[in-house]
Amino acid sequence: MLTARDYRRVFDDARAFRHPAFTLLVRENQVGRPRLGLILAKKNVRLSVQRNRIKRLARESFRASRQRLPAVDIIFLARRGIDKLDNARIRQALTKQWRRISTHFSPNTG
Repeated sequence: MLTARDYRRVFDDARAFRHPAFTLLVRENQVGRPRLGLILAKKNVRLSVQRNRIKRLARESFRASRQRLPAVDIIFLARRGIDKLDNARIRQALTKQWRRISTHFSPNTG
């Protein structure tokens, strides 16, 4: 997602998928493909090195699961303490959330 309007649409009407380290806000889109937006506040992740690591992991995980995701806009919101998790735990948590999103927004579940 690129524009403030895209983000605002998701914030206004989204379904939240929560994990202790992050929240995913999800809303169906009309673009026909899944899109990802990232928000990592300095207040929650102090070091830029850690913010960049987490963003990289989220993007990589999203790209690997993109084929299985429905046409949705997803905003990744980092919570305090996510920088304490190692890469494998973050990847594992994201993979689980992508599956939950796919199940929730699949055409046969309405």
